[in-house]
Parts: sequence; C-alpha cells; structure tokens
Amino acid sequence: MPTVLRYLLLLLLAVGSAASFAQEGGQPPPPAPAATPAQTLDQLGSQLDTVKAALKDKKSEVPLADLRTTALGVQDQARQLAASLAPQMTALQAQLAVLGPAPAKGAPAEAPEVATQRRKLDKAQADLDAQIKQAQLLGQNATQLAAQISGLRNDEFQARLASRTATPFSRTFWADPVRTFPDDMLRLKRLGARFADAVAQAWQPPNRQPLAWCLVAAALLLGGGRQVLERLLLTLATRRVPDGHLRRSAMATAVALTAVLTTGLAAQLVYLGLNWNDILDDDLAALGASAVRLVCFAAFVTGLGRALLSVRRPSWRLPALADLAAQRLRLFPWLLAAAALLFGLLDRVSRAIGTSLPATVATRGLFALVISGLIGLALLRLRRARQQADADGAGPAHRPVWVGLLGAAAAFGVAVSWLGVASGFIALAFFVAVQMLWVGVIVATVYLLIHLLADLIDTLLSPHGRSGQRLQATFEIAPHTLEQTAILLAGVCRVGLVLLALATVLTPFGAGPKDLLASAEQTLGSFKLGELAINPGTIFGGVLVLVAGLFVLRMLKRWLAEQLLPKSTMEKGMQDSIVTLLGYVGGLLVVVLTLAALHVDLKSITWIVSALSVGIGFGLQAIVQNFISGLILLVERPVKVGDWVSLSSDVEGDIRRINVRATEIQMWDRSTVIVPNSQLITQNVRNVTLANAQGRVQIKLPMPLDTDAGKVRELVLGILRAHHGTLAAPAPYVQLESVASGVMTFNCVAYVGSPREVGGVKSELLFEILERLRSERLPMTSPQSMLVRTLPPLDESIDEQG
Repeated sequence: MPTVLRYLLLLLLAVGSAASFAQEGGQPPPPAPAATPAQTLDQLGSQLDTVKAALKDKKSEVPLADLRTTALGVQDQARQLAASLAPQMTALQAQLAVLGPAPAKGAPAEAPEVATQRRKLDKAQADLDAQIKQAQLLGQNATQLAAQISGLRNDEFQARLASRTATPFSRTFWADPVRTFPDDMLRLKRLGARFADAVAQAWQPPNRQPLAWCLVAAALLLGGGRQVLERLLLTLATRRVPDGHLRRSAMATAVALTAVLTTGLAAQLVYLGLNWNDILDDDLAALGASAVRLVCFAAFVTGLGRALLSVRRPSWRLPALADLAAQRLRLFPWLLAAAALLFGLLDRVSRAIGTSLPATVATRGLFALVISGLIGLALLRLRRARQQADADGAGPAHRPVWVGLLGAAAAFGVAVSWLGVASGFIALAFFVAVQMLWVGVIVATVYLLIHLLADLIDTLLSPHGRSGQRLQATFEIAPHTLEQTAILLAGVCRVGLVLLALATVLTPFGAGPKDLLASAEQTLGSFKLGELAINPGTIFGGVLVLVAGLFVLRMLKRWLAEQLLPKSTMEKGMQDSIVTLLGYVGGLLVVVLTLAALHVDLKSITWIVSALSVGIGFGLQAIVQNFISGLILLVERPVKVGDWVSLSSDVEGDIRRINVRATEIQMWDRSTVIVPNSQLITQNVRNVTLANAQGRVQIKLPMPLDTDAGKVRELVLGILRAHHGTLAAPAPYVQLESVASGVMTFNCVAYVGSPREVGGVKSELLFEILERLRSERLPMTSPQSMLVRTLPPLDESIDEQG
C-alpha cells in the first residue's frame, strides 16, 4: 500500500506539472518589472484611501478584519520601504562628504563638473529624503488607521454581544426565518447550480483525468492511508524511541498527527481536482478553501480525542482517566468535530450566498445549543463515571487545580450559553459556545505538547540515558547539573506553551477580556480618588495581575523547593533561604506590577508613603526592625534552618523556619517557640552546629586514692578510642584533674562528628566504662555519709558528775 500511494502522488505531481506547463503554452512567464519607490508609495497611498473610503461608507460589506489586515500590510510595506531607502541615503551622504562642503560666499568657485555633480547629489538626496519621510508618514497613518479599525471592531463586538432578539419560545422569533426562507433557498439553489456547473466542467476531458486521480488518491487516504501511516509511525516510535514516558507521548502525538495529515491531504486533493486549471470562481474557491480548513480542524479534534482518551490502549493514555470514563467519552470528539464541521460549512455558505439575518441568528442559536449541550453531556458522563468508580471502591483520583477550574468554567459556559439562547442573547450564546470549543482544543493541544517536550527533554538529558552519559563524558557535566538543566528547559517550554496558548485563544476573535469590560465601564462610569482614576476595567486588570502573579510566584517557589534546588549540592538551610528571599523579591515585584496595572504613579502613592512613615514612627518600628533582621538572617546567615541554637533567654532548640517577622525554634520537648528576628541579631546567640562544629564528650570519674591511676587511664582511653562514634583526630585523652579529700578525679574527653551525637555517645561510653571497671574490680568512690550528733552543754554534764 505505501508503494501504491507513493506512485500515485508522483503521478499526480507529474500530471499537474504537465497541465500547468501546457496551459501556459510551454513558455515561462516574463518577469514583472520592479516598481519604483515612487510607484510603491502611490500604491500604498491608494490602498489607505480605499480603506478610509470603506470605513466612511456605511453600506460597505467589506469586513473590518480585512480592512485592518490591509492597513497593517500597508504599515509593514511602508516600514520596509523606508528601511530599504536608508542605505541609499547613507551612500549619497558619503558621496557628498567626498566632494566636501560647498564653497562659502566670496570664496573661489569650484570646478563646473564638481558643481554639476553636487547639484545632482543634492537633488537626489532631497528626493530620497522626501520619499523616506512619505513612507514613514504612510506607516504612521496606517498604524493610526489600524488602531481606529480595532476600536470599531471592539465596538461592533460589544454591540453584537449585547444585542438581543426575541426568545426562541415566542412566535416572533420563528416568524422572520419562515418569512425569509424562500429567498434563502433561492440563493442556496443558485449556489448549488454554480457548484454543479463547476463540477460538470471539471469532469470534462481536459480536467477529468486530474480530478479522477485526485478522487482516487483521496479515497485511498481515507480508506487505508490513515491506518498505514499510523502503523508506520507507531512502528518507528517503538523501534527508535526508548521505552518510557517519551514513547507514550510520541505515540499519542503520532495518532493526532496521522488523522490531520491523511484527512487534510484527502480534502486538499479533492479541492485541487475540482479547481484544476482554476475552474472555480472566486466565491466557490474561497468556499472550498474554507471547507478544507474546516475538515482539517475536525480531523484534528478527532485525532486529539483518540490520542488523549486512548480507549483501545489504556497504557498510552496521558491524562489520569479511568477506563470507564474514557469509554464513556470516546464518542464526544467525533460528535464535536462533526458539529463544528457541519455548522462551519453552514456559516461559510451563509456568508457566500448572503443569507438573511434571521436565518443566521437561528443557525447560530442551534450551533450554541448543540456544542454547549455536547460539552455539558460530556461533563455529566464524566461525573457519573467518577461516582461509579468511587462506589466500586477505586477511590477518587488526584486532579490538578487547573483541571477543576477548567471543568467549573466549562459548566458555567454551558449554563450561560443555554440561558443566552433561552433569553434571546443568541450572539452571546454563540460566542461562549465557540470559545468553549476553541479553548478546549487549545488546552488539549498544549497538554499533549507539554508532555511530549517534557518527556523528550527528560530522555535526552537523563544522566542514566545514552545521550546524557555522552554529555557527561564529553563536557564533564555532573549528573545533578543535567537534571537541573532538564527541569529548567521543561519549565521554560511549559511557560512558553502556556503563553502561546493564551495568545492563540485571544487572537481569532480579535478581542480580549478588556473588550468585555468596556460596556461595564460605560455604564458605571469612572471615578477618581485624587488623581487616581477608578474604573471596573482597571480594577479587574489589577486583581488579575495580582492573582496571576501570586499564583506564578507560588508555583515557582514550589518548583524551586521541590524540583530544582534538591538536585543541587546546596545544603537544606541555603535552599530554604533562597526560596524565602525569592518570595520576598517576587512579592515586591507582584505589588509593583499590580500598581502599574492600576495606573498608580508615584504622585498617587505619596499619601500612602506618608501614612506608612507616620505609622512606622509610632507603632511599626518593631515590625520593621524584625523584617530587616529577617533579611539580614537570610543574607548573612549567622543562623540557618536546622541549626541548634541557644539564646540567653533560656531558649534552646533547632531552627525550623525563618519567617518575615519571627523565627520558629523547636525545643527538646517538641514544642515550638516563636522568637522575633531582632533578638537573633541584637542578643547573644550560641550556635552549637555552626560551621560543621564537632561535639565534645566529657566524663569525670571519681576514684579512691589507692586505685592504680595508670591502669584506669589505659582502660578508659582504650574504651574511648575503640568506640565507633569517637574521632581519631582530635584524639581522645584522659587526665588526672584533681586529688582532694581522699578522691582522685579523672577527666575523660573524646570528640564526635556533631554536637547532636554527644548525648548518645556519652551514654554508650558510660555503660561500657562502668562494666569494664566492675570487671577489673576497680571500684569508684561512693558518696561519704556524715552523722551529726548534738552533745549536751559542758556545764550541765559537770554538775551531774559532782
């Protein structure tokens, strides 16, 4: 089958090239003469005048989007023309510089040849300067005109959303379509007759063979081409792509692309066969091109649905969907694609034949109901599948936050679309339905691309993979550096794809969220707080920037704390300090961006600064002092998270967290003490574990005077050296500290790797020392008891004796 398809395509290319060459008489077309800058400027000016005339003509049927495209095209051509003339101006200036300055009055005249050359260069420079300025002026006029058209489009967009018709439950709504139905059918029949004539002409002998070959190739592509291409790509992925996540995402991408390539190529072949030698007129050709694009979009929707749901191969499924949920959702991509294709074709045909407004409104209302109904039914089936999974004991699957938000937004859009149709806001309902379909396709595409790129980067830069090992051997890169690079590249790709998705979502409609707020701004008006203008759009933009900034900052901190920094060689305390400092700097940046979105300048916040300065002077000194102390702790790092500290206020424990205002210290009884940061800066703080300090184990042994001191010294010293927790350097030692009151005291000292090991090692050493002393019959000194007796007075005892 692949060989047959290859020969068919080669034959089509040969037939098409031969027909084109025969139609042109076997002679290549002569090259068109290049237009001069003056002619180009005249053409650009004429295009701008045409756009202005179309804007002034209220009966003009030219879409505003086409007028804006023309204006932007004039702007680009004018800028390119001005840029292309700049080198010529530089060359003329260089030639004039060679001639030197013109002679002053009273000076001897220059040679006639030089004077003639100077006049020619001056005239050429003046003409070129005029052309450059005219091109720049045309570019500025085109920019202003494009901005004016954008404003008109926004006004038209708002008016279309706010327009209301009769409710479909009333007779008035259906009266107009019924009344205009005969005229619409007459226009549709005329278009059908034109299309039938074009098909008949395409089936004539000069064009029959290309049309037949194109139809056969399209049938082969639709019949078995998709299966063959899909198997080929899957086989290639199985053999060439390493086993793992990349193979799964690559196979899903192959499934999605196969549907677009085969179906889209088949549609293009059919259009090419019908329009061979430009048989179709301009309207039919535009309608055919639109139909090809709609077929490609529908094929992409179905392929994307098959790739993500993966009903037949659950192991390839990228989303965290149960098999039951995937089974219940498998038909919805096909239904949504069919509905989009059908109503898209109806909309294009309506534009081509000029269908009446009531028929267009009714068609768009039906489209809104069908699309929103399918989305609502899919959400309902997905919910029931999850409920059934919970009832079977499978447990609820973990869902990211954005998935829940997307589902809630889809449910809200379904409700708005149905309520809009029921209440007569057909344009609003149609807009919401189209947005839901478009946003769903974009989100699914970005989800697939994010998985594909992340898996590709992870496979290429994995320290255990073939390419990662080659990079390590070639460039002497550490494994954790490769892991950090992979995480950074994946994060950059993820952010770039999300931004591209946002731009793609907002571009096709020519309007953004600000346009939806324009009507609210006109209704509520604008208020001012001093010099600061307050309006709903500004407030919404500021809140949006604040929420988005905090969300991005939170995700960035979590990414650093959980993915990037743990792969580095930095200690835990340094990682926490970096994340905390990033939170402070990022929070300040978010506040600045929010103020910029609110159009707050320095003059508007002067009173805020004044109020803060007064507040700081009276009651916020301690807070500011603790905040600055917290920054000093994070930058200078005299203490860090995990250190064992002791304060003069009998607070001793491990630092668990350094916050903006205070530091959390966990005591030995597992309680937590909140210590203001200023105390760690202004008071004496004992850091037991600073700079990887060693621990010191000290044991004092009281022994009787008749004990063999040398034997005790050698025995204890051997125990200290033999213990696995003590260090060889500094070496342990045993000293005779004192001899007093019939007791000699030995001071036994050994060092351990950390102060946290002192307690455990000391306990083990004491157990072993006591056992060895007892086995060697070396008793320790027991506490001496003292008996106190009270004697009678000396005088009384003498009298009794006398």
